[in-house]
Formats: sequence, C-alpha cells, structure tokens
Amino acid sequence: MSKPPEPALVSLLQEQRGRSVSSAFEWCSDSLIHQGAVVGFYQREIRDRHGTIHQRDVIQHPGAVSIVAFDGSHIYLVEQYRASIDANMIELPAGKRDVSDEPAELTAHRELEEEVGLKAASMELLLNIHHSPGFCDEYGYIFLATDLTETPLKRQGPEEQEMRILKTSLSEAVEMCFDGQITDSKSISGILATAHRTATA
Repeated sequence: MSKPPEPALVSLLQEQRGRSVSSAFEWCSDSLIHQGAVVGFYQREIRDRHGTIHQRDVIQHPGAVSIVAFDGSHIYLVEQYRASIDANMIELPAGKRDVSDEPAELTAHRELEEEVGLKAASMELLLNIHHSPGFCDEYGYIFLATDLTETPLKRQGPEEQEMRILKTSLSEAVEMCFDGQITDSKSISGILATAHRTATA
C-alpha cells in the first residue's frame, strides 16, 4: 500500500479547476499494479460515508497540454496514429507534461514547435479539462497560440515521424467536430472554445 499523498501533491491537486472535496468519499490507499513508461495502473481503495471500503481501478497520468494554433482564420491540426484504437485520429497538437517542473505554458510552446513547426508570440490558456475522470486522473491545459511564425520541426518518436499536418479554417474544424471526423475530446474542447472566443470577441 502506498502512503497518503505528499503535501505538495495535495496542493497541486487542489489547484486543479473542476475539483471539489467530496463529503461522501475519502481516499484510503493505492496499490501499484503496473508502472508503464508514461502511466501507472493502480488499485485504489476509497471509503464511503458509512465506512465501507470500495476498490476502483485508476490510471495515473502526468498531465498534458493541447494547442489551438490560430492565425486569425485557420488552425493547425495533426493526423496521427493512436495505438489504443489502432487507427489514425485528427487532433490538436498536444503532448504529455513529462518534463519535471516544466510549466504547462512552456510545454505547450515546445510541443507546438516539435509537432507543427510553429512558434507563438502569444500562448494563452483557454480552458482546463479532466480527460477521462471515470478511470484516469489526466489533467489537461488547452492553450490558444497566436502570432505564429514558422520554425524547424523537432519531431520525436515513430508516431510523430509519420504525423501529417492539416491546416483548416476554424469554421471547417468546428464542422469536423460535429460530423464525426474529430472525436478526440481535448481537440473538440479546444476548437469549440476558440470558436466561442472569436464569436464573442
């Protein structure tokens, strides 16, 4: 059994928007089942208000950033292979927060350069999401990148090497969310948030 979360981790979790303290359940312990290269699979025990212990499967993830690179009329998407579904998906440029102590904004700048070959003079937080809280603690930062200039690609890993860049109008990207071409949750969130931002600006 693992120890209770360290104070620094508790503080970090409390800073995540969208979370509120439960009056009905409390964390008891985590048992590591498997640690992969990126995520850890745990069996978590929680206690309900009646004192009954329940077990839940939980994936712990370092978190991620996604970037809406917007030039005023067009955004940049990527099409890449996802092993989990054995298929290509159209998504926003994105990446894991796997560099220790790196601020999310810097991660977003780095991922945008690596995947799409763009630098952004402005990187503004659009919104935060919990990607799939039913089983995973992955917490995402979605940024709006503007004032774009080209820079050399710095792709890493086999999936990124095969990645295809798509440049499309914002209105077309919105339609792609509704007609099923884009089903990735972070991408839908970022695209619709950008459309809302531009409509109300």
